[in-house]
Amino acid sequence: MRRERLYLQDIIEACDMIQAFLAGMDASAFMADELHKAATLQKLSVMGEAAAHLSQAFCESHPHVEWRDIIAFRNIAVHAYFAVQWDIVWATATDDVPVLRRQVMELLQTETLEQPEP
Repeated sequence: MRRERLYLQDIIEACDMIQAFLAGMDASAFMADELHKAATLQKLSVMGEAAAHLSQAFCESHPHVEWRDIIAFRNIAVHAYFAVQWDIVWATATDDVPVLRRQVMELLQTETLEQPEP
């Protein structure tokens, strides 16, 4: 099983990709662009999948991060794709992703996380 550090790095990479996808884009441009919508949703799903693989003990020790919401968002995106509300995807990507990135970077910098064996 992958260690927490690797899952947190997956979340950071997905956050960075979302920010790159949306650089210079406003909400109306996002809503009109199927490629950017699909790419953003996919990276949000990656974040949810990574969060789902974190141990319960790890998540409970960091309750300030909305792990359940991240996982739930992924489940909705994957299982109810045709019912996705793109305005919520936009708000999540532009408002919540930067906050999550900061929180996860703090964890990576301050926590002693088990390193994978070479």
